[in-house]
Amino acid sequence: MPQSYTIARLAAAAGVHVETIRYYQRRRLVAEPPRPVGGVRRYTEADAEGLRFIKRAQAMGFTLAEISNLLRLRTRRSCRATRELAATKLQIVDSRIRELRQLRKELAALIADCDANADETTCPVIERLALQPPLVRRA
Repeated sequence: MPQSYTIARLAAAAGVHVETIRYYQRRRLVAEPPRPVGGVRRYTEADAEGLRFIKRAQAMGFTLAEISNLLRLRTRRSCRATRELAATKLQIVDSRIRELRQLRKELAALIADCDANADETTCPVIERLALQPPLVRRA
């Protein structure tokens, strides 16, 4: 007999909260099984694996909209289209890494300015934040 879960046990098996499952159901990432008359909805191991797939994709930086596409591609087994999504995500990650490296340089320079600052009435970090726009803009 296949494994059957209540929503609470499904959440535990997948390492998520019950409310996360309900949210994914509202987003149509996870199907909501029918409720038997007078009974409790039952989920399968495939549902648990689907939730783990979503969490692994999120850990790789995919948005829920992108994960929705990945779930559709998973059933169609389309490697080319999946590769395109992953390649786009890699470009975004590379861009973010470049931005973070620049931000690191700027912060290191500000800290060095603070270390060299003998005047406690002024602060290079505060002055920088007050006068100039940020180098890194988050989307």
